[in-house]
Amino acid sequence: QVQLVESGGGLVQAGGSLRLSCAASERIFSFNAMGWYRQAPGEQRELVGFFTSAGGTNYGDPVKGRFTISRDNAKNTMYLQMNSLKPEDTAVYYCYLRDGTVYWGKGTLVTVSS
Repeated sequence: QVQLVESGGGLVQAGGSLRLSCAASERIFSFNAMGWYRQAPGEQRELVGFFTSAGGTNYGDPVKGRFTISRDNAKNTMYLQMNSLKPEDTAVYYCYLRDGTVYWGKGTLVTVSS
């Protein structure tokens, strides 16, 4: 079965940076959609960023200009580079793959202190 494992979360000060990784048990190029969401405490899941059909990227408004997603097909891994972190970025971050169905990782917690 498809498994995704996020890593790299932790505690960081406002203004700092973190890079999250998402390791997949399948070849990620087999999927036609992939990216990252996040869920803050008591809030709904929110788009962070995703890869477009044309191979580009798109981002949710709260993270535009600060976050960057990338991928390494050889490692079957997606990345989320987070810069200029704010306390409101505190959330559990989830990666996903979609092809017929959607597969989610368990999430990794990012806590940004003021």
